[in-house]
Amino acid sequence: MSEPTVNTAAISRPRTQVKSITSLAMLTAIAYVVMLLSKMLPQISGFLQLDLKDTVICIGAFVFGPMAAAVISIVIAGVEMFTVSDTGIIGLIMNVLATCAFCCTAAFVYKKVHTRKGAVLGLSAGVVCLTIVMMLWNYLITPLYMGVSREMVAGMMLSVFLPFNVVKGGLNMALILLLYKPVVTALRKAKLVPAVSEAPLAGSRKVSAGFLLFCLALLATFAALAMVLMGIL
Repeated sequence: MSEPTVNTAAISRPRTQVKSITSLAMLTAIAYVVMLLSKMLPQISGFLQLDLKDTVICIGAFVFGPMAAAVISIVIAGVEMFTVSDTGIIGLIMNVLATCAFCCTAAFVYKKVHTRKGAVLGLSAGVVCLTIVMMLWNYLITPLYMGVSREMVAGMMLSVFLPFNVVKGGLNMALILLLYKPVVTALRKAKLVPAVSEAPLAGSRKVSAGFLLFCLALLATFAALAMVLMGIL
């Protein structure tokens, strides 16, 4: 009598899904902690807060796709609204829009061009998309939130909102390029990341000195600009 055939693909699929959900839950928790720590930074112009949680969310998006970034951003924005935020539903909407504009754009480009160059191009596109989307929505929402005229907000577009969003996106971009490899390597060792998702940013064992210097220079530049905006420098 022949032995029954075991469908190994069917067995491994639920295990892979459980590992993916575990990884996404862990990244969500880490992103929430990073958001809390970001609130310790000085505000810009009295109401704009640099937020580095997009670094964690975008790493998850690079591994699991743009939809993962959208889901995590909604979850974190919802929890933030009910725990530490005083901006209500407006803050939730703005947080989700900002994170999705940056992370989903970057992950979409990286998915199409799955190379280190594609990651840089995707993150650069994410910074541009974040800046444009948030300038538009700040123009629409800020007068309602702050109770000021739209003309006053329009006057803040180039002097406040433009540099803020560029610096915010640039900081997250530099951190992602620096942290993606060690984070995904740790997830790989814990067998929480499929092997197909590791290349190319996390797949190679060596990082070129030129690329590392580029990332560090990018981080130093935007960190300095952030300190200027916060009035530290």
